[in-house]
Amino acid sequence: MSLQVCIVGLAGAGKTTVFNTLTRGHAETGGFGGLTVNTGVVKVPDERLTRLTELFKPKREVPADVTYVDLPAPPSAAEGRAADIPADQLARLRNADALLHVVRAFEDPQVPHPDGTVDAWRDLERLDLEFVLADLAVVEKRLEKLETSGRHGTQAERDQNERERQVLARIRPALAEGAPIRDAELGDDEARILRGFRFLTEKPVLVLLNIGEGQIADAPGLAAAMADRYPHRQSRIEALSARIEMEIGELDEEEAQVFRDDLGLTGSSLERVIRLSYELLGLISFFTAGPDETRAWTIPDGSDAVAAAGAIHSDLARGFIRAEVVQVEDLLALGSMAEARRNGKLRSEGKSYRVRDGDVIEVLFNV
Repeated sequence: MSLQVCIVGLAGAGKTTVFNTLTRGHAETGGFGGLTVNTGVVKVPDERLTRLTELFKPKREVPADVTYVDLPAPPSAAEGRAADIPADQLARLRNADALLHVVRAFEDPQVPHPDGTVDAWRDLERLDLEFVLADLAVVEKRLEKLETSGRHGTQAERDQNERERQVLARIRPALAEGAPIRDAELGDDEARILRGFRFLTEKPVLVLLNIGEGQIADAPGLAAAMADRYPHRQSRIEALSARIEMEIGELDEEEAQVFRDDLGLTGSSLERVIRLSYELLGLISFFTAGPDETRAWTIPDGSDAVAAAGAIHSDLARGFIRAEVVQVEDLLALGSMAEARRNGKLRSEGKSYRVRDGDVIEVLFNV
């Protein structure tokens, strides 16, 4: 599966700088709500895949990827609230798997805040409110339709409409009070009923506090303080300086590491953001390896062996016999599939096997 993340934020938050940081792109910044939509595909860095490639020496290496879509900021409106999100942007947001919400926390007199002052909590609440209002409008419109045409059709259709009406009626009061749908603790059947709506406030969200260079040492504390005020389900808070990270991304690895050491940074912001996105969506990676290619595959945590086979190709799922499975660290330590088998690390697993992050899998199937 290919993960799509929409980058959102108010004007001047640094969304496009974050986009450039993640994609190593050079999209124009500083537009304050321009009309450009930027899209970039990022290959997910995974040291385990790199080491598998070194071991198998295949013809090609295929990492997992994430598509980032940088949307324009909503146009500003009076009374300190962002204007309604345009319909075309709403459509893109609804198609996203997760949201990356960039919130400005840096001071820079050369880049004045459109509201005159920097207030990360105010800006976070403002755009969150727009998402709530967009979802509430959909709920109310659908409920109105169900109250009229929902009573027509076959008995099965009427029963389905009534179940939908009950779920929508349950989430409407919370939305009216400004609460996101992801806090509603929906049951599996309720979530299935709502799935087609692709509500914005049901999506996992990673909030990125865009801080200045002088705030880098305080980044963990700033993120923790915001997280205390933002206890929503399926959300994470991270703090980074997008401008500094973008500059680091333009250096070679040796120079970049010196820069990180000077600033007290550990690791790459790209890898950190992708890892948090995976955690939010409950995703894991498994691998296939051989002389032709090594490849990372992304599936939901909890998927069984048949689902993993289907991620590779639908024919493998239909004709599934069994899966030969070894953990990547065991395979790398032993040096070959044959050694893994001799040491009891390569196992045969059936259809119900729950795939683990880092499994290397070979699927045996009937044609």
